[in-house]
Amino acid sequence: MITLPGKHVIRWRGWVIAAWAALALLFVPKATHVQRVLAVRGSAVERTESARATQLIRDAFPSPIDEYLALVVHGPVRYTNPRFVAMLDSLSAAVAREPYISQVISVRTIGESTFVSSDRQTTFFIAALTPSRTAEVSDNVVPDLREAVNGTLARLPRADGFDVKVTGNAALDYDVRTISTADTRIAEQRAVPLTLVVLVLAFGALVAATLPIIVGVLAITIALGVVAVAAQFQTMSVFVLNITTMVGLGVGIDYSLLIVTRFREELNRGLSPADAAVRTIQTAGSAVVTSGLTVVVGFAALILTPRTETRSVGIGGLIVVAIAVLLATTFLPACLAILGRNIDRPKWLARLLAWIHTPTGWERWARSLGHHPWRAILGGGLAAAFLTFPLTQIKIGLPARNWFPPDAESAQALAALRDMGASGVIQPLRVVVQLPNGESALSGRRLSGLKALCDSIEKDPRVREVRGVATIRPGLSTLQLAMYYSDADSVRNRYAAFFNAYLSADLQTTLMDVIAVDSVSLTGMMDLTRHVRHTIANVGAQRLRGAEILVGGFAASSLDLQQHLLQRFPGIVAMILGVTALMLLIAFRSVLVPLKAVVLNCVSVAAAFGITVLVFQHGYGSNLFGLEGPTEAIFVVVPVLVFATVFGLSMDYEVFLLTRIKEVFDKTGRNDYATMEGLSATASTITFAALIMIIVFGNFAFTRVLAVQFIGFGLAVAVFLDATLIRMVLVPAIMHIAGRWNWWPGVRAPRREVEVEEIT
Repeated sequence: MITLPGKHVIRWRGWVIAAWAALALLFVPKATHVQRVLAVRGSAVERTESARATQLIRDAFPSPIDEYLALVVHGPVRYTNPRFVAMLDSLSAAVAREPYISQVISVRTIGESTFVSSDRQTTFFIAALTPSRTAEVSDNVVPDLREAVNGTLARLPRADGFDVKVTGNAALDYDVRTISTADTRIAEQRAVPLTLVVLVLAFGALVAATLPIIVGVLAITIALGVVAVAAQFQTMSVFVLNITTMVGLGVGIDYSLLIVTRFREELNRGLSPADAAVRTIQTAGSAVVTSGLTVVVGFAALILTPRTETRSVGIGGLIVVAIAVLLATTFLPACLAILGRNIDRPKWLARLLAWIHTPTGWERWARSLGHHPWRAILGGGLAAAFLTFPLTQIKIGLPARNWFPPDAESAQALAALRDMGASGVIQPLRVVVQLPNGESALSGRRLSGLKALCDSIEKDPRVREVRGVATIRPGLSTLQLAMYYSDADSVRNRYAAFFNAYLSADLQTTLMDVIAVDSVSLTGMMDLTRHVRHTIANVGAQRLRGAEILVGGFAASSLDLQQHLLQRFPGIVAMILGVTALMLLIAFRSVLVPLKAVVLNCVSVAAAFGITVLVFQHGYGSNLFGLEGPTEAIFVVVPVLVFATVFGLSMDYEVFLLTRIKEVFDKTGRNDYATMEGLSATASTITFAALIMIIVFGNFAFTRVLAVQFIGFGLAVAVFLDATLIRMVLVPAIMHIAGRWNWWPGVRAPRREVEVEEIT
């Protein structure tokens, strides 16, 4: 195992505590406002087709409608009523005056029926953001725009009965980030008291129970402060906030639980507080570092992914785990050396809860496993196979529902647009066609190709319409279109807003918006993206030869994300498995132990994914988490993040168990006795540690952001399975069967005649 400088830490314990306190004070202000610098939408580190399409739109159009907000207006009268007209004109004018809005398009300016609901009492207008405001993470204009809208409503007479909601990508981003921050705070407030109760039960002492909470909170605070600094140099996803809080609180408390438990054991053996702290660092501290390294491997693998969402989570995870390990092996032992026996206060509580820590039950279980290991393997294997089976039905994609928090204003406005059949207008597929230099999209030859491409795309029943220069007048033939554009300047002047949005000033680049019917889900939009790209490859290559044709938009970028992550996922898995196995090989000097640990960890993760598919994708019990029904698909980021995160976290308990087994084996040379002794000695600590993890992660399964619910649930289930099925059944059963081969080819302790009291 790893040797740590315990004597130096304890000798300078006052300075160690002071240094950590100074770090916490330094990073508290930054951690408090970290959500302001976190982005909801990620981007591709490597160039993707959708990213290239977005860049083409920004480069080709002086005021592109690349990023826009939609304001949904519902009134007590029909939209043609003078009262509604006055309201709409006032709102449009107020929004247009904002410096970050480049243009406003409404039913009053272009008269499209798609802008009005069937009952004629709901409409919406689009406010395009200036290009300089589309890339800013911290400078979100949504709060300011909502304030301007509310101010306008307050000033207008007879505004009662009107409801205005803002949606669009920027609004959804802002609401998700705000709700995610609030939910994280609520999850912390729920988890900390419950965790404190578990720690009190675990230690039977209030002082000892408080120390892990302090370590967990310090780990989160310092890590979020560092993340806020890192966000100045690299885009950091809002997932960092949730993952850092979940993992920081979980591992910070878990590692501290192990350290404090071992410290009390050493005190009970008669060591002084300082010597007990040194011994704790050398034993439990080494196990914590080994365990922390296995967690770090998973997060390090995420840094190799091609998306800022997963990369930033990898960076955040690395930071918080490293800080938690350092706190548990330096700050906490320093505090313990000072406190000494005072950690057991109040004494009456320890006496009251002493019955919880009686090892009789765990000893009986350990003896039963030793007598019937094959029975345990058969039962545990069948249970794991049963839980893993739903994984065979996993569907990767964007969830059909619950993707955005239902109580967010932007999500409610998006639902209103869906009800009026206009949600496709907000998130269309954007087909960008860039012709060779000197060519015009309005020339007869190019118009023919554009119309052929539009007609081919529109044949798909999932497409409601295609908007572009070739469809400005539906029903026109190619010849009629050529005649219509014979005087291109006059047509452009007549429909300035339309042409500014769909045709560049040099006529070389044009845009087509593919608007899907409202029955198409987000996953269906990804399928439609594939179809459109296939159509472009067939029709566009023939009729628009020499042109660069790209598909962008929300669904296209989601598809690119999915394809990129799925391509990298096998490599991520291989890296995590290989490096973890190598680390355990070095730590335990054994071939079988790391192989068994990796295989069984894969079993627990696969079973956790199977349960996640059952609950979320198929909807069994999803109402418990506030969902409206089955999601029908699992977001691609979830398997990647959960596997990389939980593989190391769930390895913790096996490392703790194996460390104690190896310690006993080195003393006695008796594998069966070491296995039973290690299981019974660590059972109580690991059970409480797992319960803490489940409480922390499980709280995040009840948040309002679906992606966070996915991750929180997956982590909680994986930890539960690892602490029960894997650690309590399969690992010790296999250790019994393998015998002394567990420690091959390391130094195998010789059989010695020692006085060992057999577990009876």
